[in-house]
Amino acid sequence: MEMLRHMHLAAQYLAMAGKSFLEAKADDSHTNLSFVKDKNQLQTRELDNSGNRLCLDYERYGLLWNNSEDFIALEGNSHASILQWLQETSSKMGLKPYSYQLHYKLPYTTDSGFVFGPPDKEQINTLIEFRSLSQDAIQSFLNAQHLKSEIRVWPHHFDTGAFSALNNGSGKSIGLGMATPDAIVDDFYFYLSGYRGHNNLNTWAFNRLSHGKWVNDNFKGAVLAASGVTKNQVTQFFSEALDGYMR
Repeated sequence: MEMLRHMHLAAQYLAMAGKSFLEAKADDSHTNLSFVKDKNQLQTRELDNSGNRLCLDYERYGLLWNNSEDFIALEGNSHASILQWLQETSSKMGLKPYSYQLHYKLPYTTDSGFVFGPPDKEQINTLIEFRSLSQDAIQSFLNAQHLKSEIRVWPHHFDTGAFSALNNGSGKSIGLGMATPDAIVDDFYFYLSGYRGHNNLNTWAFNRLSHGKWVNDNFKGAVLAASGVTKNQVTQFFSEALDGYMR
């Protein structure tokens, strides 16, 4: 999906704003993002005491600052021209110099001459639907299980994720969310995996799931392809997967 590639690349401008303007965190959480459903935007954390955030607007297919009218469309703009806009607008707001220095590798490459193509509205709507579904299903599951976690979009793999210790005294924790297509599932997919400390827990002895399946290879956990599933099916998937780790 071409729009997934372009939005993943565009999200790096937000991640690097976090890296440029916020205190670094060991878990890299200063670079992660929120998906704001009522605006269909990815947003950084607050970048200064004035509450400035850099946003990626799916519907407008461009970047903007939440506290100003500054906006730049992705379509037709090069990587170099977007960086120039970011440096100029962030300086105007009194922020520290903006720097684009990725500290991880992406599956795509860009250079100063890379130019964003036109938006595909159907694909963008699909991306919005997946982000919204993941946000709703994860929050519903966390509430039902009395677990607490931020729900964040991590710019490296572009997954929507949450992480929480279990409250049953087992010393276990879970990571869950929605991932983009990869070698595990050739579709957007929901996942839940269990840990004790930093060790990923095996799944080979767990009961079969009503929706999705267990995997126990490089990734150990439960996976469910996202296409065509409902919020109730996703929350049921998360709940059944959690039961495996609660035993």
